[in-house]
Amino acid sequence: MDLGLARGLSLSPPKTCRAKGTANLTMSVTSLLGRLLRNVRAGEPKLAWYHPSIASAPASIAVSSPSFSAGGPIPIRYAGSGVGDNVSPALAWSGVPREAAELALIFEDPDAPLPRPFVHAVAAGIPCNVSGFAEGALSELPSASVMLGYNSFRRIGYAGPRALPAHGPHNYVFQILALRRKLAFGRPPDRKYLLAALAGNVIARGRLDGTFERR
Repeated sequence: MDLGLARGLSLSPPKTCRAKGTANLTMSVTSLLGRLLRNVRAGEPKLAWYHPSIASAPASIAVSSPSFSAGGPIPIRYAGSGVGDNVSPALAWSGVPREAAELALIFEDPDAPLPRPFVHAVAAGIPCNVSGFAEGALSELPSASVMLGYNSFRRIGYAGPRALPAHGPHNYVFQILALRRKLAFGRPPDRKYLLAALAGNVIARGRLDGTFERR
């Protein structure tokens, strides 16, 4: 090659190529991590569903969604930022006891490779005359009386499924809780804060499971 020509040529790859290369490398690393941690999961028993404040309440609330079938895959639209549109799915429930004062919701992933389930949404102060949420409601404030809490990203509101690539299918659980008395929070609650406030207060519960996987 002519030396002058070689000096005049850029031998570095274009920025777009470098960006794609970095993205591919990142995906390869996360996929490898997912495979290595495939058998590492928080576990179903660590769901809020089994917490002492909740576990003794009858599972008499039926929870469903027009967005996905019970136990079926959650569409990509409802997956988290960077994977899907991060829009919360529509939810519906029935069978709330007449004596209930209000409802609460916790949305968790017990298959996350962490010591405890990953929290995707927390909501408190849900009126008993509300029988569901429209699509996107947990991404914004559903109503003036509802308080959205912190997810595991330490952000308020909904964070859609973003299972680790190659980690296998994850189960995602929407849990609706009927409360004997209303809760009062001085700040948006996280899972720990909410569970502490639920002691002796849950009179019924219901859940809806869905799955999501990144290959």
